Amino acid sequence: MTVTTLLASAPRRALRGLVPFAAGLALAAASVQAAPAQLKPFTAVYEVSYMGMGGTGTMTLAPAGGDRWNYSLDIDSAVAAVSQRTQFAANGGSWRPLSNNDTSSLLIKKNSRQATYDWDSREARWSGDVKPDRAGPVALRDGDLDAMLVNLAIPRDVAAGKPLAYRMVDNGLARDMRYQVIGKDTVQLAGKAQAATKVARSDGDKQQIVWVVDGLPVPARILQRRGGKDEMDLKLKSIR
Repeated sequence: MTVTTLLASAPRRALRGLVPFAAGLALAAASVQAAPAQLKPFTAVYEVSYMGMGGTGTMTLAPAGGDRWNYSLDIDSAVAAVSQRTQFAANGGSWRPLSNNDTSSLLIKKNSRQATYDWDSREARWSGDVKPDRAGPVALRDGDLDAMLVNLAIPRDVAAGKPLAYRMVDNGLARDMRYQVIGKDTVQLAGKAQAATKVARSDGDKQQIVWVVDGLPVPARILQRRGGKDEMDLKLKSIR
């Protein structure tokens, strides 16, 4: 809900937390139940609104051989396009990011960034369009996630009743993130009303709200707000 900014600066900030999506939209995997979490491939399609502009987002999870999985989020809108790719290793209910690749374009401005998570040396590094002070290394700890994987961890942990606390290592920084359950709501999915749990986190004037439907491996909705106004909204339309 990484989830997950549509880039240059503003769009990418919005997407990184998706969940963050950024980011991270995604922002995030399959059957997310109590440990051990069993991953299953999926394709989820979202309706996207960014600053009033409409678009489409596609989030996918696919096996990559052995204990590795490929997780992606692609967003296309009238003003921007974003592609986020994360490869991670799954060991039971534990996930470890191995690499990610973010590319984005906003009108004529393009940006590309790559990350490597080396668990042997326990360091993460970034290359491409990154500032020198964001290239790393950042020391890795057990349990660290990138922005995309937070999108998957939230539905998993809501279903299991676990604390929604994460250490996100992304974009040259390590950041502690804690979400709180703020109530119940209803969302529309495939023309049907579905009961959802709402969770949220705030950071200064920024707020992210995530709707989780029982049995779904991805957020049913991710809303990013800034300064009290909606910045980006992703609503799940279908999943298979």
